[in-house]
Amino acid sequence: MAAYNDDDEKFAALDAQVVGISVDSPNNHVALQRHEVGELKHPMCSDFYPHGAVAEKYGILRLNDPIPGISERAVFIVDKKGRIAFSAVYHLGEQPDNEDCLAVLRRLKAEEKKQIVA
Repeated sequence: MAAYNDDDEKFAALDAQVVGISVDSPNNHVALQRHEVGELKHPMCSDFYPHGAVAEKYGILRLNDPIPGISERAVFIVDKKGRIAFSAVYHLGEQPDNEDCLAVLRRLKAEEKKQIVA
């Protein structure tokens, strides 16, 4: 999560907003930032109650071992029309490469420019 801070300006330049979401409570998000990852520049949303409702709708709520009740580590890019333009699920210990997301955002921005010109 903290790796997104490093590329915050790159995301902003592509008209993108990073938003984190987890099944943890808001208090856990505060503790995580204070004691583990440092302050995040992007908002963190809590999918705590009803537990995992958003993760379930996106198909990433773990129902079985290991660690049932948490969400998978996943990245979704939603375009300006509200459609999912990119999604990927990663191993829990894996930090997704920001460049993968930035490449998708560059493609979306280029497509948007083509539509404006046409």
